[in-house]
Amino acid sequence: MNEPRKTFLHVDMDAFFASVEQRDHPELRGKPVVVGAPPDQRGVVAAASYEARKYGIHSAMPSRTAKQKCPHAIFVSHNMGNYKEASRQIMRIFESYTPIVQPLSIDEAFLDVTGARRLFGDGPTIAEKIRRDIREQTQLTASVGVAPNMFLAKIASDMDKPDGLTVVPFEQEAIEAFLAPLPIARMWGVGKVTQKKLLSLGLNTIGKLQQCDPKQLESAIGSRAANGFIRLAHGIDERGIVGEVDEKSISNEITFKEDIADRPTIEATYKRLMDKVGTRLRKAGFFATTVHLKIRWSDFSTITRQTRFPVPCSDDTSLREAGMQLLEEHLRHRPVRLIGFGVSGLTETEEPQTRQLNLFETPDTALQKKRSRLSQTTDSVREKYGKNSLKRASDLP
Repeated sequence: MNEPRKTFLHVDMDAFFASVEQRDHPELRGKPVVVGAPPDQRGVVAAASYEARKYGIHSAMPSRTAKQKCPHAIFVSHNMGNYKEASRQIMRIFESYTPIVQPLSIDEAFLDVTGARRLFGDGPTIAEKIRRDIREQTQLTASVGVAPNMFLAKIASDMDKPDGLTVVPFEQEAIEAFLAPLPIARMWGVGKVTQKKLLSLGLNTIGKLQQCDPKQLESAIGSRAANGFIRLAHGIDERGIVGEVDEKSISNEITFKEDIADRPTIEATYKRLMDKVGTRLRKAGFFATTVHLKIRWSDFSTITRQTRFPVPCSDDTSLREAGMQLLEEHLRHRPVRLIGFGVSGLTETEEPQTRQLNLFETPDTALQKKRSRLSQTTDSVREKYGKNSLKRASDLP
């Protein structure tokens, strides 16, 4: 008997912090609201209402710049207690439809509603019911993407904001046509550096990436990244919701004594955490399928982001590549209070567990095995001669 085809939702609250402020303070409704530091102080924007966004204001922008763009903007201090309470209400609504929920941050989450369709209707019907419940119970609005996988659901939720619903086709040809006109920046995992490389190859849309020469792409960004991006460009994503309860994981994090805004310091600390996690991972005899980034800003708001390997791995190079890609994409020009790195989905084998490679996929297993041997040798040297006996050239001052 065939398994039912998966249906995922990505629910993303609309201008969450600012919307909560407008809900709680009716005099702010319809006005350009900026949540964050006052413009006469050094600080940044945490969130902006859609009225403020029309003037080009966005999160992580210096408050002084936001004031210059919109002199009549109303600046309010953040109230994390109210935001967390609204988030708890929203998460309870999600869980009333499916137990398979993966929060990405305080205001967004993935939902696997495959098993909920018998009770509540098809994906779009469930999405509409969730949007209705959020509106009635919290007086806030959410935008939702409905799709056969997480990548497509995430893209879809951003296509009709605010208060929108976008349903992605479920047939392969229609999926590719849906993705083709979108700019390459919409690809999951494409940070500024990677985007620049792709644009230099003339790959400015996902459609161009669908038709590109894989060898040319590999030479520019590496075989692992090239293979992953090509699959995503065709709308292929086999990941599932990451469970929090039984999930094996290894992680390290550090809270700075003072909030840090210096990017080189943050990156150096993050790299040390990645190396510690890699050493623990290999010592435990596991391979990771997912890596996680955690950042807590100076205002105590916290994000967690993740990416998944096509093949489980444990070597430092692969962990660093994936971890730094996450950091590049999500680190903002804001003071950082805490940073953490972790791995999950641990297995005892390097073989992929969720799918079988097809004839057209060519992961460089020989390279990965070399990387694994190098990391194991490094572990042995450091164990014998001390942790500072070997250092990467990139880590030297």
